[in-house]
Amino acid sequence: MWDLVQRYTGRVGYQRGAKASSLETDPPVIDCSGWVALLLTEAMKAENAAAGEQVFRAADVAACNAWSDRIIQEIQARAPALLQGRDIMLRNLPRNATIGLNEGYFAWQENHPRPRGINHIVQVVRHPEDQAPLVSESYPAGQGGISLTPLADWLESKREFIQAGKAWAVDPFAMADPASRWVKQTRGAAP
Repeated sequence: MWDLVQRYTGRVGYQRGAKASSLETDPPVIDCSGWVALLLTEAMKAENAAAGEQVFRAADVAACNAWSDRIIQEIQARAPALLQGRDIMLRNLPRNATIGLNEGYFAWQENHPRPRGINHIVQVVRHPEDQAPLVSESYPAGQGGISLTPLADWLESKREFIQAGKAWAVDPFAMADPASRWVKQTRGAAP
């Protein structure tokens, strides 16, 4: 995930509905779910390749390639541990949590019902040198596009949604096959 974060942060704009293939357009764009889907699917494929075995089943990898609300729903269905609202704190989050937010209702949601109203999603990544937790996201506000924020700062900036119970966090890497050598060797630590 870190290689993708380094390659695209600050270099890609935001466009609702744009998925990974839109990174090849000029200028490159992607939305929040497209970005998280790319980070997760590429990380899981990389772990499978590095382990030389199927650590993550193809169906689980494919389930992460969806809209923000669906990504959270699919991960929760496969790895049921779910944090909600005030339980989402720096000390409680899985190492590489995926976090969905309900940031209110927007007209573009009219044609797509969203479980829990989730309309934004982010991915926690780790800096390889010191393992500092950071949030990688594609967001329309500000300059827009892919950004990287220290997790503690991001949690503070989203406190109103978290305190109101409009945030959910899941652990995508808990979908790893517990029988795989990778899980046994890393004892569940995510990439």
